[in-house]
Amino acid sequence: MRTYYTLLMVIVLTFVSCSEDLNVNQADDLAIEPTVASSIFYFESTEEVINLAGTGGFYSEQFVFEAFSESFINDKVLDGIITYQISNTTSKAIELQIEFFDASGNTLDSEQFSIEANPAPETEIQVAYGNGGKSIQILRNTSQIRVNGINLGDGTSTSTQENPKIILKSSAAFRIKIR
Repeated sequence: MRTYYTLLMVIVLTFVSCSEDLNVNQADDLAIEPTVASSIFYFESTEEVINLAGTGGFYSEQFVFEAFSESFINDKVLDGIITYQISNTTSKAIELQIEFFDASGNTLDSEQFSIEANPAPETEIQVAYGNGGKSIQILRNTSQIRVNGINLGDGTSTSTQENPKIILKSSAAFRIKIR
């Protein structure tokens, strides 16, 4: 008899309990926005190479940047951050220039960093695109990037560091709207 009342109580509670209708259309409102990260370029030069070039430019390299060449990615990039990490153990003050070009060779953007001679602290600089930063169209339209290194010191080495060099690393993280 006790089992009968328990079973009856469970059945009654099942029918009178609170429930909400299932909304299967909620999937239409789902927004998927993953962040995709990647390195962009790496540049390194020893103090010996800088000394051989003397004052002025010691490095210049232009390379193809195809991160947004596919329209299905280009159209869906919401924003991003490019991070530059710079380390200088040379005895030279150095200027680094990064330039962004479109397919026609027009300059879309540029960054310029003046780096102290050793002992210079390792520097990290973040540049935002979209969402309150620079225009995301700069990155969407970039097809080439040029990196220039300029020696602001002389052509002699005075660094006391073992294997003195300048290192520039760059990486990016982009938020992409999939749906």
